[in-house]
Amino acid sequence: MWFFRRKGPSGFSSSSTAEEVTQGIDASGLTAIVTGASSGIGTETTRVLALRGAHVIMGVRNMAAGKDVKEAIVKEIPTAKIDAIELDLSSLSSVRKFASEFNSSGRPLNILINNAGIMATPFMLSKDNIELQFATNHVGHFLLTNLLLDTMKKTARKSSKEGRIVNVSSEAHRYPYREGIRFDKINDPSGYSSFAAYGQSKLANILHANELAKRLKEDGADITANSLHPGAIVTNLFRHNSTISGLVNLLGRAVLKSVQQGAATTCYVALHPQVKGVTGEYFSDSNLAKPRPQGQDLDLAKKLWDFSMVLVK
Repeated sequence: MWFFRRKGPSGFSSSSTAEEVTQGIDASGLTAIVTGASSGIGTETTRVLALRGAHVIMGVRNMAAGKDVKEAIVKEIPTAKIDAIELDLSSLSSVRKFASEFNSSGRPLNILINNAGIMATPFMLSKDNIELQFATNHVGHFLLTNLLLDTMKKTARKSSKEGRIVNVSSEAHRYPYREGIRFDKINDPSGYSSFAAYGQSKLANILHANELAKRLKEDGADITANSLHPGAIVTNLFRHNSTISGLVNLLGRAVLKSVQQGAATTCYVALHPQVKGVTGEYFSDSNLAKPRPQGQDLDLAKKLWDFSMVLVK
């Protein structure tokens, strides 16, 4: 499968691992938050950032699972600096509690990795009465980012180090509802498609990063915001769809990335010097990529920002 390993301009390919793309990078002195850190690529992202010397705060819904991940990483890397704080992205009050706890700790924040996600769930509403995939994958991260921005700006100023915000999106952003974001029907069960709703939330991740990048530039803040596709990976994201789970288990190893490869683009965008100053871009396989035209629509990004601001009020 030569095409699978073909290197892009960055020198990396879809088969590069998170360790490979961060080889020789010293992240000591940096503090990072990783959401959804207790499983899949979130765990591997946490492990590799800690391996490179960063202090990682895991945002986890299940604190027992978070504790297990922390212990496993510290056992492998005794110097690892890892903490866990409870965070349920589907609940705005949980997001506010997490941000308040982090901000009042007085810790700096250099890197925010919005990684947590759910996929293709049956129609459900969150505690805040927002369609669950949109609530978890986009709205929770939108609020979290806004609440942590002041700390990130302060850190960037004090440390003279560029801050980086990384939204983990997906190529599924190419298959949302026809109109992209269903602003008028976000909570409408009629016409709900679990896959289109997932695509919609992943398109939102890209638009959020783009609008944020524009606003940070206008503010003169030394913080970048980018989005990425991690690759099709064997993770428990597929737990809500038994047909896909079966296919994944059958085909998985041949066509899908390992978790180590799946976390590579996140770690690349979060740490690599090649990405310094790059903002409002979309990455795939640790290289620059192009999202679908809707993902580059400035008006849609602005509309989504305003819409999201109303939802989190």
